[in-house]
Amino acid sequence: MDLKSLTDKAKDMFTKRGGADAAKEDLNEVKDIIGKDESLADKARDSAEALKDPGAPGAGPAPTTTPTEPAAAETPPPADAPPTGGPAQP
Repeated sequence: MDLKSLTDKAKDMFTKRGGADAAKEDLNEVKDIIGKDESLADKARDSAEALKDPGAPGAGPAPTTTPTEPAAAETPPPADAPPTGGPAQP
C-alpha cells in the first residue's frame, strides 16, 4: 500500500465520522471524561466508548467496515419467575 492510498483512506474515514466538527466534539467529550474523579482504567474505558460514537453524545454509531453480529433480543422472564429487586415478599 502506498502513502497516497493510505492518506486517501484516512481522509475518507475522517469524513465518514463527521469531519472536523465531529473531531472537535470528540475532543471536548474526552476532555470532560479526563476531568472526572475516576480511576485511570475507568477514564480509558469511557474515552474509548465515547470515541466509538462520532461527534456529540447520541450522534449515532461510527461507521464500521467489519460485520457485526445481530444483537440478541431480550426475552421477558417467565410468569412464574420470582420478582427481582425490592424487598422480599413472605
